[in-house]
Amino acid sequence: MALVRPENPQQARLVRLLRDEGPRSRVELGDLLGLSRTALTTELDRLTARGLVETAGPAASRGGRRSSLLRLSGGVRFASVVVATDRVTVAITDGELNVLAETDEVADVRDGPEPVTGRAVELVDKLRAELGVTELTGVGVALPGPVDGGTSTAPAVLPRWQRFPVRDAFAAELGCPVLVDNDANVLALGERHAGIGRTVEDFLYLKLGTAIGCGLVLGGSLYRGATSSAGDIAHLPLGEEGPPCACGEAGCLEAYCGDVGLVRAALAVARSDRSPALAARLAEAGGLTVADVAAAATAGDAATQLLVRDAARRLGRVLVGLVSFFNPGIVVIGGAPDGFGHLLLSEIRGVVYRRSAPLATGTMPIVLSDLAGRAAVVGAAHLASEHVFSAG
Repeated sequence: MALVRPENPQQARLVRLLRDEGPRSRVELGDLLGLSRTALTTELDRLTARGLVETAGPAASRGGRRSSLLRLSGGVRFASVVVATDRVTVAITDGELNVLAETDEVADVRDGPEPVTGRAVELVDKLRAELGVTELTGVGVALPGPVDGGTSTAPAVLPRWQRFPVRDAFAAELGCPVLVDNDANVLALGERHAGIGRTVEDFLYLKLGTAIGCGLVLGGSLYRGATSSAGDIAHLPLGEEGPPCACGEAGCLEAYCGDVGLVRAALAVARSDRSPALAARLAEAGGLTVADVAAAATAGDAATQLLVRDAARRLGRVLVGLVSFFNPGIVVIGGAPDGFGHLLLSEIRGVVYRRSAPLATGTMPIVLSDLAGRAAVVGAAHLASEHVFSAG
């Protein structure tokens, strides 16, 4: 559908509620938003006339005349583009951010922005054709590094993307509003919409993987900071004599606990003959991956388990500072390969609960995200919807 935005804050609240809660009756909408019947009817009639809201069938009977459910228009369609260091994932969602179609393929961000964004556009168009989507309502894009005004500012992770106008590149090809943010923020948005983040107003999302980051949701909204760099914890210094980091410094959190740092440490263990499992895998494959590290640790390899515990303790110490400063209701951890998060979780919990004030952590769970890859695509769609569903 052609872009139609809410005309005022009341309409924006209505469409966001229908996005987050799904179809609702007029009575439910009035109760949830605190609107009078007259005010609600006026705004719903306007939204319906403009094609943003439609009838979705009869509501459950409460006795007497049955009312109708209202929902977002079936013409609302968002696209998600999630760029990781080694692949790109795209999806199409409806207005409630349900994923209708999704695909991904290998892509190397070191090739530069043009081939990656170009291929992402092709994949979006492929899904649109499969679903018969003629127009997109908006597009959300996640990048593995800091973003400023729709452009990448992550020379360490994306050296050839520096100052590339990601938003403008997608908007020119797809012809709709495009919103761009870093992957940790997008994951936090996905968790807020569809995961355990729905249960609290304040939480931290610790994103692991090749690039480490932290998404902060405070007071129910994503917190980006003065220059959109809040949660950029990858290069917090943990020691002057630590391993070299892609940023040019040494001893950064990511150099210890990111995928590259973990594999570097695993290679050293394998070559020192302390880990028969890693040594055998190295001889077989000629290299190691984080999945190899997780497999060896899960199988009980003592040297690999020690390596994993060391990384978890470092992550835990960083979280102690974040928890003490922000006082979240929950800490959610995601982004790690299958099976790896569980290896880290108990050690992280031990450090955080031991080193933080009881008042801050007494009722604060530290959990793994249960959304798997869905958090990123839902979060990217949510990013786009927040813009489209704001008052025009």
